[in-house]
Amino acid sequence: MAGTDPSKLVQLRRAAGYTQVTFVAAFAREAARLGIGASVSVRQLRRWEGETPPPLPHPSQQAVLEALFGLPLAEMGFEVPAHRTATAERIGDDGEVKRRAFVTGTGAIAAAAMLPERLGPRIGASEVAAFRSRVADLYTVDHRSGGIPAAARANQLEQQITGALSNSVYTSRVSRDLQGMLSELRANRAWYGFDSGPVERARAAALEALTTAQLIGDELLQLSALETLILIDIKANRQWEAASAVETAYRLAKQVGAGPTVHLVIALREANVTTQGGDSTAARRALSRAMSFHSRTDTDTAVPAWARFASSAEIDYATADMYARAGQPQRSVPFLRSAVEGLGGGYARNTAWYRSKLAVTLLKPGETEAACSEMAGVLDACGDVSSARLTHRVHEFQKEAAASGGAVCHDMVDRIREFSRGSQR
Repeated sequence: MAGTDPSKLVQLRRAAGYTQVTFVAAFAREAARLGIGASVSVRQLRRWEGETPPPLPHPSQQAVLEALFGLPLAEMGFEVPAHRTATAERIGDDGEVKRRAFVTGTGAIAAAAMLPERLGPRIGASEVAAFRSRVADLYTVDHRSGGIPAAARANQLEQQITGALSNSVYTSRVSRDLQGMLSELRANRAWYGFDSGPVERARAAALEALTTAQLIGDELLQLSALETLILIDIKANRQWEAASAVETAYRLAKQVGAGPTVHLVIALREANVTTQGGDSTAARRALSRAMSFHSRTDTDTAVPAWARFASSAEIDYATADMYARAGQPQRSVPFLRSAVEGLGGGYARNTAWYRSKLAVTLLKPGETEAACSEMAGVLDACGDVSSARLTHRVHEFQKEAAASGGAVCHDMVDRIREFSRGSQR
């Protein structure tokens, strides 16, 4: 009968950060990596962990187990016949002390070059959860206050996670989680750079995020980096790269089985690229795709944090942008109004951004009173929003309003000047 204390194999599995289900998956990945035709089921793992003595694994299973844990089979609690011992020295990564050695053939023992144990604080599930909570908070800061204050927090958090990876003891699973957060942080930094510049630094951050996500094999994080890279490429006049990034994003989304919301984000970025390129037909097609994906978002069970902004308001804004760039500001206005009204609470930066676009658009056909009324609302609402992109648009409105003339425009120009002086103090 099984004892009351966890078996040696249970202790090893838990120390490596695996549940029984995730261990079975890790076993399959390791077998594939080694080119060994071996597998294990949860039921068989339970027998290994629960019976005394545990059933002896097959030789192929033994090779995979020893590779996963970096220990001879006998040290995992199995009773191993003499002819099945000494198949390997400690190898791989046991998830605790990062040992490295050399695999040896059956019956031949080589001297293993062992690295000293790493010292430092242990990072476990609770520390990962705390880091993850702080990453999630960045989205709230960005939506409410803009990219400038969010960037300061992101830089500090990235330094702390990098320090944890460099100086702490953790399992391979924790390592992957932390690296995933680094990718997400770098994608966020890329967005903050797009929002507040400079564009070269934003592009470098997006490429860092993409590389980190590729190294840990996380397709959703690759998509996060790509969707921001597309916007940055448009801003940097790298139209060809933006178009390629859209195609790559669609391919990855299909490969990973992403839900409608992630596909909606990609369709919106496709609309950004085609609108910027002046291809109205392709832009309409992308917007039709976006509406189709949006109609199915209620079936999404898990939406990544970076994609939760996507909504009907974003489709309206992209449609308005298409008409504005086609020289049809009057057709753009109703979609901009719908976008402003459709944003939920907590999106102060985007509300100010959309409303400022509406103000600029209303000026073009000479609707100066309505335009100045919208800009007044922007100035009232964006006192706590720190975004260079928004500031640039307010100044764009100031120049066009000054050229339009009229008492209403003159008063608004003066108010913008006063607002600008106050924001610089």
